[in-house]
Amino acid sequence: MTLVPLLPIFHDLNRTHFDESLTRAAQPIVSVRWSDGRLRKTAGFYRRHTSLLGHSRAEIVLSRPLLQKLPHTATESTLCHEMIHAWVDLVLNAREAHGPCFQARMKLINAAQNRFKISIFHQFPVPVQTPKWWAVCSSCGLRFPYKRRVNGAACRQCCNTYHGGNWNGSCLLTYEPASQEA
Repeated sequence: MTLVPLLPIFHDLNRTHFDESLTRAAQPIVSVRWSDGRLRKTAGFYRRHTSLLGHSRAEIVLSRPLLQKLPHTATESTLCHEMIHAWVDLVLNAREAHGPCFQARMKLINAAQNRFKISIFHQFPVPVQTPKWWAVCSSCGLRFPYKRRVNGAACRQCCNTYHGGNWNGSCLLTYEPASQEA
């Protein structure tokens, strides 16, 4: 399925629900792009970087793997969700995730239209990835799925229970290939 360009959707949502506050001289104050294919568990995110020189850059990234197979309304609701984050941060200068400013704007947008629904968490199908490794605690026997082996990783539960929350070598995890499960 072909990906739709995000900027026309951004401008439409900005005009309709944000009073053009996310643009300056018709240019977005936040960049909007599709992910490079690695964003697989979340539908999108907003972030703002500040460089060592103090330059600030804000961006919205939407998940190509999750959204490209879903209806257009999924892209709209996700983009609008992330635009609310940008609006709270860049326009209101508030530091909150899904706090009162976010929720008030979300409710306002949901009440103003019925084409899509914005929520705090998406309900889109996320493909299940099987782990490559199982990390096993030699102390308690608990097993944890891992994508890759991590040197020096210890069982958090055993470290908390037996060592006051401090890392201890007696709680080191050993790794088994996940293919041994078959």
